Amino acid sequence: MAENEDGQEKTEEPTSKRLDDAKKKGQIARSKELNTMAITLIGGMALVGMSGSLGQGLVKIMSSNLTIPREEMFDVMAMTRRLVSSIQDALLMLAPFFAVVVVVAVLSSIALGGMAFSAQAMTPKLSKMNPLKGLKRLFSIKGLIELAKAMAKFFLVGGATALVLWLTLDSFINLSGMGLEPAIRELVNLVGWAFVLVSSTLILVAAVDVPFQIWDHKKQLKMTRQEIREEMKDTEGRPEVRGRIRQLQREMATRRMMDEVPKADVIVTNPTHYAVALRYNQARMNAPVVVAKGTELVAANIRRVGTEHAVPIIESPMLARAIYFHTELGEAIPAGLYLAVAKILAYVFQLKAYVPAQGKKPAEPGELQIPDELKVPE
Repeated sequence: MAENEDGQEKTEEPTSKRLDDAKKKGQIARSKELNTMAITLIGGMALVGMSGSLGQGLVKIMSSNLTIPREEMFDVMAMTRRLVSSIQDALLMLAPFFAVVVVVAVLSSIALGGMAFSAQAMTPKLSKMNPLKGLKRLFSIKGLIELAKAMAKFFLVGGATALVLWLTLDSFINLSGMGLEPAIRELVNLVGWAFVLVSSTLILVAAVDVPFQIWDHKKQLKMTRQEIREEMKDTEGRPEVRGRIRQLQREMATRRMMDEVPKADVIVTNPTHYAVALRYNQARMNAPVVVAKGTELVAANIRRVGTEHAVPIIESPMLARAIYFHTELGEAIPAGLYLAVAKILAYVFQLKAYVPAQGKKPAEPGELQIPDELKVPE
């Protein structure tokens, strides 16, 4: 079982933050065997596909260099010019092949783990030069697997090469009886197919190495429970910081709620422990909505703000408790409280329209009926 420096077992899967941090450091799953297999296999196929053009190019270069005019025999710079020209022709001839190999090398290197550039990974580390750590890596499980892969490649590639040479020996011997141009084309074709057949054996090595690299990468990034707790603290903040943030959020929510109190039509109280502020717009709302609610100090502040803005305050303990416990901020009151709240609002609207000395003062709503399922005991 993997352990960290404190001796704790790394039993937990890496978090997304751990994986992202590792990628920034250049620690991603990579398979050299996949890269080698892809380059040799696709390179061999490209060699077979381009055997015709490569053969013609080689014939052209050989013909131009083996046919020397008499006047160049006495020119000391003639051979240099021929050499430069031959190199240029060879590079132009091999450019498509090199392009294919480069593209395959890039794609195969990022096929496992994706693309990642890290300056930190390129920074020299003196710890990697420690011979003791080198010996530890050499005799580790990973070192043994690397040795097994090297031995497997030796036997697979060696055996495949011997088999290909044995099977194609007659074809190579027959080249001596062919003309120069067809012989060169056939040679390129034979070499390309030999590469394809030999490199095909590396598919077995890559098929074993890729899952191992993925497993080993995740194993290295595994975490202890303490590391996960520390990461959560760093990500979400220390408990005292989170507490302070929650406190500020509550204060901001309370301030926003208090801004809605002056817009309320009525405040229903307990009278001291609970307070709820209701607003009703018949044109826009299907039922009265709770715009503010609170207990104790918050309830006192709701009453204070309501008094400052002349919002009617009605004492109805059972109704105040029922609305407080069964309705959230911004929600309409339950259907079971429609009748009781309607009586309260009717009284408030009549009270606003009442003019002293001009008619009888509206009667208070009196006892309100609260459904048993919505009643909240004191």
